[in-house]
Amino acid sequence: MVLSYIIIVIYSVALLLIFMYALAQLNLLFNYLKSKKQEDTSEKLDFSKEKEIPYITIQLPVYNELYVMERLLKNIAKLEYPKDKLEIQVLDDSTDESVETTAEQIKIIQEKGIDISHIRRTNRKGFKAGALKEGLKIAKGEFIAIFDADFLPQKDWLLQTVPYFKNDKIGVVQTRWGHINRNYSTLTKIQAFALDAHFTLEQVGRNSQGHFINFNGTAGIWRKECIYDAGNWEGDTLTEDLDLSYRAQLKKWEFKYLEHVETPAELPVIISAARSQQFRWNKGGAENFQKMMKRVIKSKNVSFKTKIHSLLHLLNSSMFTCIFLVAILSIPMLYIKNEYAHLKMYFYVMSFFVISSLIFFICYWHMYKNIYGGGLKNFFKYIGAFFTFFSIAMGFSLHNTIAVLEGHFGKKSEFVRTPKFNIKSIKDGWKNNKYIKKKPSVHVILEGILAIYFVFGMYSAFIVGNQGGDFGLFPFHFMLFIGFGYVFVKSVFSKA
Repeated sequence: MVLSYIIIVIYSVALLLIFMYALAQLNLLFNYLKSKKQEDTSEKLDFSKEKEIPYITIQLPVYNELYVMERLLKNIAKLEYPKDKLEIQVLDDSTDESVETTAEQIKIIQEKGIDISHIRRTNRKGFKAGALKEGLKIAKGEFIAIFDADFLPQKDWLLQTVPYFKNDKIGVVQTRWGHINRNYSTLTKIQAFALDAHFTLEQVGRNSQGHFINFNGTAGIWRKECIYDAGNWEGDTLTEDLDLSYRAQLKKWEFKYLEHVETPAELPVIISAARSQQFRWNKGGAENFQKMMKRVIKSKNVSFKTKIHSLLHLLNSSMFTCIFLVAILSIPMLYIKNEYAHLKMYFYVMSFFVISSLIFFICYWHMYKNIYGGGLKNFFKYIGAFFTFFSIAMGFSLHNTIAVLEGHFGKKSEFVRTPKFNIKSIKDGWKNNKYIKKKPSVHVILEGILAIYFVFGMYSAFIVGNQGGDFGLFPFHFMLFIGFGYVFVKSVFSKA
């Protein structure tokens, strides 16, 4: 009986935390819709006046990017900007043959009169943060644009973004990510779905009301003065971009998010790559919560509402822990509900998950409609996309929970890069990629066991109680089976 009460309490707390996060998302939706009615009156630099055109440094932090370096460098070399006010730093920490091919490409670009340098380090201290910090020491520009190896900015990208630094308070201009291989597979579609929600609903919803947002590690520009004022890049978390973003905004620097400027990029096409990326992002989020929580709470410069949104933002990844707990405990809860009639009143808390799911459904529909358009046909497509996304996101909950717990408890790990594939369409292959992790994680076995566990949950719906079963959680267990089953099968069989 005591165990039943413990399960009920843990389950209820997890559901309530998910509900609070859903309410925050709903508030961001209101902010997002409100922002659409507001005209952007930002001051802009006048590039018709040469004295207003600032010097820009583009930093390209790369590590073993054999398949995409040529594409990246050719694309960056096409950016439209006065050559006498632009330099490109290739911050190359590579340890493979890509070093030679990159050097050859850089030499070709240099012959075109473009100021591009190949910067190498003897070690990867600080990983990406360390490389950015090293390059910053010799950067000529007063503004620093950063692109990861899989990003392909449009030719006029600098002309669309740099003018917003007319306002001396602006420390960062961040653009929206696009996806060149969105429709490659189910995996790329769900990644695009999640990222689209972040880059529309969340970034606009926070930024439009002056709440803290984050530089997303790439496809944005920093004011060099802002980087130094905030304490420079630090490599003590796996998401150095989130870390520096919060330190800068706590120093009263403002961020400008440009939803209308899309920067195309390549999504991971194999689940091992997506897993490593998800692990880094989620663990880094938890690490930054531990690092920034007290600073945010104690700050006298930050409003109460911004503090709430900031803490929930930093706890984004921790919601996977709540989802995982709700999933695991849902089957014992099914039996407790039907075994102890006097406890049935406690099970009204289950309705919070339904309400939370409905809120997410409404919020993400506005994101989907913004990208694909409205109408009944697209709405039905959205229903399928939402439930596919929701199921597979829950299937990642064990993997992401482990990442989150490591982050909160301070377990350090290496910055594991996400392998790039140079894939744009369904015709392009990935199986000969040398960077693919050959052995699946040991956690995959647990994900397979969990898929079977939720088959048992569906079976339990038919046998519990004396009234011919209880099917209230059947759809939930079915989605969990689909999610964990998908992650297990893909992790075992989708490898080179």
